[in-house]
Amino acid sequence: MTSNTSALTADQVRRKTLISGTIGAIVEWYEYTVYATAAALVFGDVFFPDLAPGISQIAALASFGVGFAARPIGAYVAGNLGDRLGRKSTLILTFSIMSTATALIGILPTYAQIGFWAPVLLSVLRLAQGFAVGGEWGGAAVIAVENAPKNRRGLFGSWPQIGVSAGLLLGTAAVSLSNAISGDQFAVWGWRLPFLFAVVLAAVGLWIRLSATESPAFIEAKKNLELENGTRKAPLAELLRSHRRSLLIAVFARCAEAGNYYLLTVFVLSHVSTTLDVPREYGLTAVLVGSAVNIVAIPVFGRLSDTFGRKKVFLFGALFIILSAWPIFTLIAIGTEWSITFGVSLFLGLGHAAVYAPLPAFYCELFPTMVRYSGISIGYQVMAIILAGFTPAVAAWLVMASGGSMWPLITMVVVTSTIALVAVLFAPETKDVDLSEGTPVPSRPRRTHDTPVSTPRV
Repeated sequence: MTSNTSALTADQVRRKTLISGTIGAIVEWYEYTVYATAAALVFGDVFFPDLAPGISQIAALASFGVGFAARPIGAYVAGNLGDRLGRKSTLILTFSIMSTATALIGILPTYAQIGFWAPVLLSVLRLAQGFAVGGEWGGAAVIAVENAPKNRRGLFGSWPQIGVSAGLLLGTAAVSLSNAISGDQFAVWGWRLPFLFAVVLAAVGLWIRLSATESPAFIEAKKNLELENGTRKAPLAELLRSHRRSLLIAVFARCAEAGNYYLLTVFVLSHVSTTLDVPREYGLTAVLVGSAVNIVAIPVFGRLSDTFGRKKVFLFGALFIILSAWPIFTLIAIGTEWSITFGVSLFLGLGHAAVYAPLPAFYCELFPTMVRYSGISIGYQVMAIILAGFTPAVAAWLVMASGGSMWPLITMVVVTSTIALVAVLFAPETKDVDLSEGTPVPSRPRRTHDTPVSTPRV
């Protein structure tokens, strides 16, 4: 009876932790989506009215890109705190920063009210959002995987991954509802409603996150940590000194989805209504349906990675993206609602989901406990600023420069996905790694308390 109770308690702890990471990720990306949508629809007029119409729109979208610049900084700071102080407390901090910044945007005075300070404050709050997101993903991934049973780490780690698409769906729905409520007053006060609604979501998310438990792997590693003169080693220094190969694998593995996700979502919305000259609703339908398919597919591929291995599932996804790039963009170029939706859904449901779902477990298994938060956060966010922030703009320029041809985009997808495929191809399979032992691919083989005696090499 006692054994069953203990097992049930352990299951409850895992479930609560998994819900905490998933809800937190959904709320974070809801807030990110609301900002992106508002920037595209009204921020040009609200915060940059003195600029020419086209320039004000560019300025508003540029304020969205500012968030990507802050993400690597957030990854470094949160990673350092998470590896030193704990996963739970760091996640509460990043969640609080993100939610506070979002709520403040909802009550921010406009340019007409406070002049130049309106766009300045908007950019500062946007930087705060980016900073928080930079630290959120790594923490949510780590605490989900470290609390998972060994044979289900892929499944547990995949759940926070649905935050991007679920947040996109929820954020888009909130903006649409606010537009319906406010009507022609949307640009006056209606746009504020989704930001203020984030306060309610944040309260629920924070309550769930506060009730979650600290990672048992972190607690155990903290007890057994070797001390140097009574001071804990700096996670970043240790990461760069002993785990460079793992870090490089983590950085380049993201090439398959970091930019291509925004290419097949953000860019498609613009491309459909401008270059293809078809109703904007075609693109919106494609992204919404594709996101729903993505939400369902990600846990499936996460579970498959527990059965067949992280590498096999990831390599399938990368190869699918490479082989399907031409058919997908051909479908989009047809310009009908069904063809655009089918093309986007193929990418999000098979290619993206297969390379995205195994990443949390794969990344966690690449790094030992006391540098894990830093390693996966930095590895994940580096490509966010290099690819994700600029891909839609680069794609628009390539299509314009090529006279409307899709071949530059196909080439870009194939090249980036091939880089990721090669990086993971030469990585070891990690699904059977003991998280308490550490990375299977250190920069130089060493025998320590947190490194396996026999270390596979890349």
